[in-house]
Amino acid sequence: MKASRRPGGVPQALQTVAIAEQLATAMWTFDGAPWPTLTVSASCGAEECTIDLSGTPDGAAGEDLYTFSVTPADGTVELLVADLHGYPAALDGALDGIARAGVTTEQLSGLALVGGRWLPPPRDGQFVLSYRSGGEEGSPALDVTVDLQGSRVLDTAKPAT
Repeated sequence: MKASRRPGGVPQALQTVAIAEQLATAMWTFDGAPWPTLTVSASCGAEECTIDLSGTPDGAAGEDLYTFSVTPADGTVELLVADLHGYPAALDGALDGIARAGVTTEQLSGLALVGGRWLPPPRDGQFVLSYRSGGEEGSPALDVTVDLQGSRVLDTAKPAT
């Protein structure tokens, strides 16, 4: 956290071993390896802080982002957001194939795979794939949860707007 390259860096109150250990135990990377580059930013209010940690593995489909709420007074750390796109981009074809085999043609008609995210823990092999038409707001869209290991669709849902 001390080496943060973000403007404003990380407030001193968050730069403790105890907080760093809690953050580390609450985060996963898809392959268990550290990110080649870690970006950290944080801000604090009167009693609570928010800290964002992100990184992109080599060859990944996207970036992993974790957002935490931290109370420096008692060292409490709470995970708020885990938006995880740092899985191997090479998996996109297999994931799309599982989704297309597991839902009706009508459900994905006119939709293209625009992204995916992995669900922790990574060893469970579950992903949420986002299909969109590319049209305007409110246009057709579908999120498909797949199990890579079982080669099956677990769920489909219209994304919240």
